[in-house]
Amino acid sequence: MEIVVVGRHTEVPARFRRHVEDKLGKVTQLAPYAQRVDVEVTHEPNPRQAASSERIELTVRDRGPVVRAEASASDAYAALDVATTKLLERLRRAHDRKKDRSHRREAKALPVLEPDGLVTGSTEPDHESRITPPTEPDVAVESQLGDSPVIVRQKVHKTSPVTVEDAIDEMELAGHPFYLFIEAETRQPAVVYHRHGWTYGVIRLDAQAETRD
Repeated sequence: MEIVVVGRHTEVPARFRRHVEDKLGKVTQLAPYAQRVDVEVTHEPNPRQAASSERIELTVRDRGPVVRAEASASDAYAALDVATTKLLERLRRAHDRKKDRSHRREAKALPVLEPDGLVTGSTEPDHESRITPPTEPDVAVESQLGDSPVIVRQKVHKTSPVTVEDAIDEMELAGHPFYLFIEAETRQPAVVYHRHGWTYGVIRLDAQAETRD
């Protein structure tokens, strides 16, 4: 597994690079097919943000979805410790979910010996493991994912299309790290999120529903 360390507005010492490699050694235990881990070290020069001047962002490139974690602190080593803890926990959860899905598939594939000697197997989809979206606005609904310990909490919010600028204002007012909205001009579902300092990101979805007969 390759570990790539880059610095933004800062030089990354060789000693810290070696420390990063030691800290991320456990990644392969939870993500054996991980090809690369990108480590971005950012220094915020603004003295007003001294308590969070060192920011670490970790990105694991695997066969499946990208897994990220980030943290900020006054010291790069402390930020790395927090970010690594978050990353390993997310990888552990993803690893456990994969194992649980694999066990459920194996259980459904096993033949069942009926009292009359017939061997049957279930070909029906496991509806209990599906997460059904809620229908009533502003009411939180929690669902368990099959027999796993995973609990998914869902809530439908009423909304009207807004601009990106308004979405950022709403996010800042609510104190959330992200804000989901419908973009007024394109009518696309999108999410705005806080990156670092006064920097924000926007992810848009190009939703093209397919009509099936």
